[in-house]
Amino acid sequence: MLVREVSDVSTANGSCDKNHGATWSEARQAAFDCARPLGAALVPLAEAIGSALALEVRARQHIPHYASSAMDGWAVSGSGPWTLVERGTLVERGSRLFPGEASTIATGGVVPEGATSILRKESGMLTGDVPGVRNLVLIPEAKPGEVSPGRHIRPAGEEAAAGDVLIPEGTLLNPAHIALAAVAGHNEVAVQRKPLVAVVLTGSEVVTSGEPAPGQVRDTFGPQLGAVISRLGGVPSGQRRIGDSYEEWLAALGGSGSAAGSGSGQPADVIITTGGTGKSGTDHFRTVVEALGGRLLLDGVAMRPGHPAVLAALPDGRFIIGLPGNPLAAMVALITIGEPLLAALGNRRPPDTVIMTSGADFEPDPGRTRLIPCTFVHGLAIPASHTGPGMMRGLAWADGIMAVPPQGIEAGHAVQVMPLPWVQQPQFTDGPVTNEQRHAPWHA
Repeated sequence: MLVREVSDVSTANGSCDKNHGATWSEARQAAFDCARPLGAALVPLAEAIGSALALEVRARQHIPHYASSAMDGWAVSGSGPWTLVERGTLVERGSRLFPGEASTIATGGVVPEGATSILRKESGMLTGDVPGVRNLVLIPEAKPGEVSPGRHIRPAGEEAAAGDVLIPEGTLLNPAHIALAAVAGHNEVAVQRKPLVAVVLTGSEVVTSGEPAPGQVRDTFGPQLGAVISRLGGVPSGQRRIGDSYEEWLAALGGSGSAAGSGSGQPADVIITTGGTGKSGTDHFRTVVEALGGRLLLDGVAMRPGHPAVLAALPDGRFIIGLPGNPLAAMVALITIGEPLLAALGNRRPPDTVIMTSGADFEPDPGRTRLIPCTFVHGLAIPASHTGPGMMRGLAWADGIMAVPPQGIEAGHAVQVMPLPWVQQPQFTDGPVTNEQRHAPWHA
């Protein structure tokens, strides 16, 4: 569990010193502690859905802001019978009824001043004994109390009074909240800004379509990272592809928003790079960070896969997450350090790990945590197959990632599990859903 009191909403870096080979849990906590929440932003109502409200929404006026009719019929003054006042006459006198008068009204119509109730059209009838004069009377079948004071009138402020708090600060806005804000007279709301995340994809051997030739690899990051970033609470802000040279790395990371791959026109808050985090002659992550005056906050994590993951901060406040080049290792690293970092910037708690029962034995692996894709079956975490650092097959069908501690674990014992960000809730099942199950009533 990651816990931090939020008392500063600046975009400056938090307190996090360089940590060589941090444990898996230390790395998650450090990534969370390194960042303070971003500020609030005013956004149009339609763009605020799914964001956390940064400033409470109050009613600007009474809701409804005028007394209105709940029925089609007549606005009446007094107990009747009534003389019908034509609309033109009513307008001329400033929409006012005097005792013994009535005027036609529709549902939602403004109740004239002086009206004491609304008579439903089903309960009244018009008579015309005097030429040019129409009278309104109750029908014999009318129920008692049909014209009691306030009957069928929706008073102003019935739903809320001007100044009432309608949506408290911190609310995660849904479509109904947005409609309520609109009813209250707002065109935009202040929401907690989500971090903009740009991606720099590296590797001259990477191809983006078709079947790769020997010596080439198919891009696995480009198609998926935008969706994963959104699930982790960030806003995808463009991608940029570069080769393996130092100059390309420096140009990609050295600019503000657009130079780092952001397509939004705003500077990216976080840059994610893929590959280049090892320490070979073609890996430039650390040297470029140093050249830009940045500092390493995490330099490797004692976990497998994903050990070469790196987290850095630049002087301008941007963070850089360096992911390993292998697909599974990169995804494990992103969930380990990217999820808590983006949560901190968005003023959220990252999702807690869940405690489940291991469905397999694991031998000790001193000094590092093993992160293994798993499926959930009857409350057990069952390790998936095909989970090598460069494989995606196991992760594609997994529900979560088991964090096996260095001392190992025996089947039947508790194990921490990180649910995958695209899995809403653990679904415990002993097999695929059949066609009959899929179409069975769920609301019985």
